[in-house]
Amino acid sequence: MTSNQAVAVYGAYGHTGRFVVAELLRRSWTPILCGRDAEKLSAFGAQHPELAQRVAASDNPAALDNALKGAVAVINCAGPFASTAAPVIEAALRARIPYLDVAAEIEANLDTIAQFSHRAREGGIVVVPAMAFYGGLGDLLATAAMGDWAEADEISIAYGLDSWLPTAGTLLAGQVSRQRRDGRRLVFGNGKLNYATGAAPPAEWTFPAPVGKQPVISEFTMADTVTISRHLKTPEIRSYMTTAAVKDLTAPNQPAPTASDDSGRSAQTFVVEVVLRRGSEERRALASGRDIYAFTAPLVVEAMERVVSGKVKTPGVFTAGEAFDARAFLEALCPEHLAWQVG
Repeated sequence: MTSNQAVAVYGAYGHTGRFVVAELLRRSWTPILCGRDAEKLSAFGAQHPELAQRVAASDNPAALDNALKGAVAVINCAGPFASTAAPVIEAALRARIPYLDVAAEIEANLDTIAQFSHRAREGGIVVVPAMAFYGGLGDLLATAAMGDWAEADEISIAYGLDSWLPTAGTLLAGQVSRQRRDGRRLVFGNGKLNYATGAAPPAEWTFPAPVGKQPVISEFTMADTVTISRHLKTPEIRSYMTTAAVKDLTAPNQPAPTASDDSGRSAQTFVVEVVLRRGSEERRALASGRDIYAFTAPLVVEAMERVVSGKVKTPGVFTAGEAFDARAFLEALCPEHLAWQVG
């Protein structure tokens, strides 16, 4: 992989953005620190005086063009993506460079697919939305498990988080999504996303040892439902989240994630299990790791490297499972960032 090339990181000073910057540096890329808030950007940039800093409001095309100048790709870490994705993609189209983001906002991902699939193809660039823990990982696991099946009767994805202290960005994105849905929930059935009202039903999910049986909230639809349904044929996608994580996420005045080691990762652990069913047959994929926000960094940077190196041959908008060889991609993250298996 060619090193020392510049990659623009929009929202570089945010919680996830900092992990992305660190991962780029670890892999010998040169981050360009970009963001909307000049004061926050300057404070973060003081920790990296060797790196360029470029302030750019998302509603200022000229500033965005300057932010991307000299970059071979842009990684958007600045939520809510309902506000930032489209203008940064527009800037990437003008610069003719790949765009990737870490959006977990379902509506923002749907907007990106709807608005830019044709334009990205015509503009000759690759756009990969939702290249994060939510959106990217589940899609890769489902794609790896699908293998030679042409379709599945049902895909279930269960998130086994032992805790979930949300960042300010997560909370803001959640507010934006709730406003767009008018308080309704999204569920995937009969081959499409549908609105549902009322509380999501409780259930139980038995994860492999040592996690075991856990209370979960079902119909907890995340960005993986968008990415999986984009290219895997199934009429039903069911999602489950551990109740402990939901309680953390919805509790008032929760603290932000706190570092538990020198890398800045929190002590949070995760297990994600994907189960595909076709008639009486069943296939599974399982992944485990630590800190969903920190894990997003190697996921999106690995994707960026593969795009920049030409491993995605056709321009357009692609999800993780569409764009990459799922098994090879997951193996590339092992064992440092992820443990995974399929069977």
